[in-house]
Amino acid sequence: MFEQIGQLLIQSVFGLVIYIALLRLWMHLARAPFRNPVGQAVTAFTDWAVLPLRRLLPPFRNFDIASLVLALVAQGLMLTLLFWISSAGRGWPSSWIGAFFMVALMDVLRAALHIVMFVVIVHVVMGWMNPYNPLSPAFDALTRPLYNVFRRFVPQIGNIDLSPLFVLLVVQIGLIVLDNLPRLLVGAG
Repeated sequence: MFEQIGQLLIQSVFGLVIYIALLRLWMHLARAPFRNPVGQAVTAFTDWAVLPLRRLLPPFRNFDIASLVLALVAQGLMLTLLFWISSAGRGWPSSWIGAFFMVALMDVLRAALHIVMFVVIVHVVMGWMNPYNPLSPAFDALTRPLYNVFRRFVPQIGNIDLSPLFVLLVVQIGLIVLDNLPRLLVGAG
């Protein structure tokens, strides 16, 4: 029982840090405005770690390396703590070190795809309910580059834009590939 409670708390706290760090990275990549409630919350929540990391790892063009490192470190710490709780404090077998980094990277990619899915769904729902919501510019800036990829090839039907559907389809395919990648790598080796 206490092991499950500990795992839940660790996954909740570190998961929140990972998702918000990845959202900050995406907002920088998409040049989304940070002067809105979403941007201000993301900044306030991650500045404690991102600003010191930026002294060591400045952004490269529009890629916020510090936010990515924060997400990867948080994922690594979360996996370490979860393993430590489930193994009663025994150490890592040396053969697992490479697998540990691969699992951490795949989990961060999976979290990034979940963020894309969440943002697209929220953007679509906001467009139906209240397109003039104060959060709309941030969500529009995040989703526009993704939608534009499909808007070139898929015309609107009536006044309905199908590009969010195709973005969600690609995200689902990406999640399927990530879920099956370990099995494919083990089968190939």
